[in-house]
Amino acid sequence: MSQKIKKIINKKNVSKIVSLTAYSKNIAKILDKYCDIILVGDSMANVLYGQENTHKISLTTIINHTISVKKGIKKSLLVVDMPKGTYSSKNKARKNARLVMRLTKCDAIKIESNKKNYKIIKDLTKNKIPVMGHIGYTPQFNKKFSVQGDTEKKSKKLLEEALSIEKAGAFSIVLECLTANTSKLITSNLKIPTIGIGSSSNCDGQILVTDDMLGLSGFYPKFVKKYTFLNRIIEKAVKKYTKEVKKMSFPSKKNFLNGTRAK
Repeated sequence: MSQKIKKIINKKNVSKIVSLTAYSKNIAKILDKYCDIILVGDSMANVLYGQENTHKISLTTIINHTISVKKGIKKSLLVVDMPKGTYSSKNKARKNARLVMRLTKCDAIKIESNKKNYKIIKDLTKNKIPVMGHIGYTPQFNKKFSVQGDTEKKSKKLLEEALSIEKAGAFSIVLECLTANTSKLITSNLKIPTIGIGSSSNCDGQILVTDDMLGLSGFYPKFVKKYTFLNRIIEKAVKKYTKEVKKMSFPSKKNFLNGTRAK
């Protein structure tokens, strides 16, 4: 187990874990100053590629974005989402995870639980591939968005699922769209940290899709707080640029490479 992962585990019950997503070097460089974990999420399928869901993003695309993100990271733990279908068996998961780790130099991979792939997690961790788990609303396996753990029976089932993932060797687990009570139940019963998204402040840490919290993606569920409206800032800059180009006030002489206007 790497020192970076040990550091994340040791934060449980000590300080909250800060996580965000990144898909490029430029964003990762900013996040790295403040985040404990940076996730190259398969959410890029929606955010960057305009796809309806996360199901069709390829492993090659994930790898290429991670290589870029890695260049902007100095201290954060870099975790990579394994796309749907890339870990459907032990051999497939091991082969693809090793490829991701080798090509990107990331610190860990994340796989979503389908309530049956505990043995795959165990096989990966036995082969020294660090795994972050993910339960609750899992976009790769759930067809419809809904709150999870909203009954006592469902809450207990989710706890059993989380404990099975911990037992399989995962170093942390994402809790997505769980009720506050269920998040508290799971967090208090696990030895590994829980990272919440839409799952209350009862988790050991929080993660959001960066483009959502910056007001860029156009996807604003209730659990996302918009910390700024970057879309408005960008639009304002583009509008000013357009105006200056049409007025020929840009480029001005100070923008000419040789100090003269092109003929």
